[in-house]
Amino acid sequence: MPAKHVEFDKKMQKLQKIVLELEKKDLPLEKGVRLFKEGMELTRSCREQLEKARHELSICSKDSDIQENPDG
Repeated sequence: MPAKHVEFDKKMQKLQKIVLELEKKDLPLEKGVRLFKEGMELTRSCREQLEKARHELSICSKDSDIQENPDG
């Protein structure tokens, strides 16, 4: 399994844990704010990874189309 995939999966697991923590009713405000910030950073990072993967797949798809149909 590629390292980037493992990293993405670990980020998603951490994000799920943060969501569960934030859903607790007895969470202290300071901890909640810290977890929220960490969750937002993980979300941003995962979104960037997904956009990069989408871009790479788009390029591969276009390259494949060109190779299969070189005349256009």
